[in-house]
Amino acid sequence: MSESLDFCEPFQNSKAAYVLSNVAEVVERVLMFIPTKSLLRVASVCRLWRNCARRVLRTQQHLTWVSASGPSTTELHSFCSILAEEVEKVFLLPKTVLMMVDCEALTGQEYCYEQSKAKKSRQCMSMAEELNQIFPKGCDIVGIATPGIVLTPTGSWTGAPKEYQEGEAGFAVMLPNTDGVHIKPFHFCKKTISLEAMKEAGLVDNPELRVVVMFIYEAYKSGGARFLSQILEPLTNSKALIAGGLVEGVFYPPRDCCSKGSYGVIGLALSGRKVQGASVLLDQDVGTAKEAEATVRRLKAARIPERNTLGFMFACVGRGQNYYHNQHNVEADAFHKVFPNTPLFGLFGNGEIGCDRIVKDDYTLCNSDSDTLQHEYTTVMTLVHFG
Repeated sequence: MSESLDFCEPFQNSKAAYVLSNVAEVVERVLMFIPTKSLLRVASVCRLWRNCARRVLRTQQHLTWVSASGPSTTELHSFCSILAEEVEKVFLLPKTVLMMVDCEALTGQEYCYEQSKAKKSRQCMSMAEELNQIFPKGCDIVGIATPGIVLTPTGSWTGAPKEYQEGEAGFAVMLPNTDGVHIKPFHFCKKTISLEAMKEAGLVDNPELRVVVMFIYEAYKSGGARFLSQILEPLTNSKALIAGGLVEGVFYPPRDCCSKGSYGVIGLALSGRKVQGASVLLDQDVGTAKEAEATVRRLKAARIPERNTLGFMFACVGRGQNYYHNQHNVEADAFHKVFPNTPLFGLFGNGEIGCDRIVKDDYTLCNSDSDTLQHEYTTVMTLVHFG
């Protein structure tokens, strides 16, 4: 202990200690190299550091993500095992998180890290408890389980995206609180869905609405088809970009409005003039790598900025490797070839939602009617610019 005190005393009297206690420019420069979670901790050192930390946080406006795939070396799912550790390294205070994990590893109806029958021995705390510890208080989290995952490796904007129709895979896309961009989560079941509720969520009568990313779960249950029509009908004539798919289940947020196994919809409504989006439909006539690339290339016409832009791929479980005559990763590769600097994320599901549409500034270009938002054996490829 005495040696430690002997070391601290000269440091406290040194020039370095003076600079780190009084010179804001130097402190801010140092804090820029500290991940956000650690930055929030050191902000309690003194008033100067707190003010510097706040200014640094305001500069961290670039979205980021964490992803993982392949068999885990621990008892946990490969994505679950690295999530907490990787979030510690992130230079961002997330306001919204979109998570997707393969449903073979996570039982979505249980809303926790409960493993499938093949992995019953794996145990973990509830999803709500886990995520509430990992992400900051007030962060909006949307978590779904789906048959297959599309992801880009962690930390590489130019990394090649991969399609995972089997095996463990998952990702969490983290979005900051950005001026001019309003992201509002929504979650409805048969008990809570109404036109008034959709208005409150910003899905109806919202002139600033630009993009809606939505996921319907348990849609195969009796009444699910009618519920889906009830959701999509008010959005049909919207000028917003609508994209998403039919998934297996939701693991976050926990549901308290209806019973386990009931159908519902969850998603994000993106509003604000800075938000831009474009989507194309790879229909059943697109059956080769060349045709897939040609269809994806049509997104170029939207001239969406690359910075702070993500690609989303919502594909049918019937596509992928088998659909392209045993060629793997065809559609993800096509996207990466056309947009090499844009990360791609998405899913393989039981149905697709979307159409050909461009949403930019004050205009919308679309090619849709009342029957073309729902699809089967297709892929909806989407670009979303977050300002």
